[in-house]
Amino acid sequence: MQNIKLGYAFCGSFCTINKSLAVLKELAKQDIDITPIMSEITYSTDTRFAKADEFKKAVEEICGKKIIHTVPAAEPIGPKNLLDIIVVAPTTGNTISKIALGITDTAVTMAVKAHLRNNKPVVLGIATNDALGATAKNIGLLHNTKNIYFVPYGQDDPHSKNNSLVCDFTQIPQTIEAALQGKQIQPVIM
Repeated sequence: MQNIKLGYAFCGSFCTINKSLAVLKELAKQDIDITPIMSEITYSTDTRFAKADEFKKAVEEICGKKIIHTVPAAEPIGPKNLLDIIVVAPTTGNTISKIALGITDTAVTMAVKAHLRNNKPVVLGIATNDALGATAKNIGLLHNTKNIYFVPYGQDDPHSKNNSLVCDFTQIPQTIEAALQGKQIQPVIM
């Protein structure tokens, strides 16, 4: 994965942000040019899991770049062919559905849309309480969409949150490597 230009995007699912941040730190230790991207909600919302300003500061220090966090700032990713691959982790049910339906009203969905026009891979790391509910059909659509790859995922708490799915964040690097070769890492469902 040396010398790749990676877009690394964060969406809600605030309880999994720290797992994703740990992966970002590991990827930054390699010779990878990382461009951080955040949904506007993630960029500006304080939660019990992290303060927005502290989270933004950590991401920018890891990547050595400012975060793309608006639709206009994300749009040039496609026309300027800025990235080799984009990872969205966590990917919420909301964002999964928007990507599946072509809705581009956040920095993350615009980045994905703009990037896909170049026929390059997008890796999605699911983290949503609604994956096996209303979002399931959109996950299915994306499994059948060219250049979309999934980090292996499974139910995180089938008894208390029976519609919830969460990816194995530790498998993001392997998923990136496979996606760059046009392959879906297997098994995708744990």
